[in-house]
Amino acid sequence: MSNVTIRVRDNGPLLIEGPIAVVDAEGNSFALPANKPAIALCRCGHSSNKPFCDSTHKQIGFEADDTAPRVD
Repeated sequence: MSNVTIRVRDNGPLLIEGPIAVVDAEGNSFALPANKPAIALCRCGHSSNKPFCDSTHKQIGFEADDTAPRVD
């Protein structure tokens, strides 16, 4: 299994770390920067660089309600 980690940022993007590929619905790969250890995928739906985050979530006040369930 590869060492990929997906971090859900509070009210922000999904931060993906590790060796990955991002592929569209037709099977075409998006170009990913080789010098970055992680990429951020948009969750707010308002990025002008979809599927990647461009920090628009900060401007629109995006609030997410998805946290992992707490174990008692």
